[in-house]
Amino acid sequence: MSERDTSAIGLEKLIACPHCDAVYEVVEVAPRERAVCVRCHTVLIAPRRKAGKQIIALATAVLILIIAAMLLPFLSIDAGGLEHRASILTTAFSFTGPLTLLSLVVLGFIVVIPMLRLTLLVYVLGPVVQDRPPARYAAQAFRVSEALRPWSMAEVFAIGCAVALVKLGDLAQIHFGPAFWMFTALVIIVVATDMLLCRYSIWKSLET
Repeated sequence: MSERDTSAIGLEKLIACPHCDAVYEVVEVAPRERAVCVRCHTVLIAPRRKAGKQIIALATAVLILIIAAMLLPFLSIDAGGLEHRASILTTAFSFTGPLTLLSLVVLGFIVVIPMLRLTLLVYVLGPVVQDRPPARYAAQAFRVSEALRPWSMAEVFAIGCAVALVKLGDLAQIHFGPAFWMFTALVIIVVATDMLLCRYSIWKSLET
């Protein structure tokens, strides 16, 4: 997109870059094409055909994987003949005292917030992909979903685990459980979901 004088254009025909605040006049973008900010190269509009159905499918898959990953063993550590298995849920509630609050906060960042964000996304897109009027409070739900995006830290948790496991590799034998691979898969799917998501298209659908 190219910058131009936008003083005489209605607000409904303008779009602002979320990173550098540059303002542009909205242009018609064909599916699989992109409108990009000329200052910081942030993608502003990127419509895709049937992207809503794909996002719902991916979000549902992530929700299933999160629930399963919380209950199944995440990893097991074998040191000195002793073996200990741990899941995300049992580890979060195994701390006592001041660490209890910290473990619950971590659980919220890596499990609760991602689940809430994806649930809101499915709620918003469900009626849209069926060509029905938006659900009640859909705009507010999508706004909350976008506000939660920076606090959804499943990928940060995955990177932290990778670093910790590299350091523990010399001290004990580590065996990855099914939850570890589920968590790895859901991180990849979350990234794919964000890449498919065209926020401008969703807002336009909700306005309609």
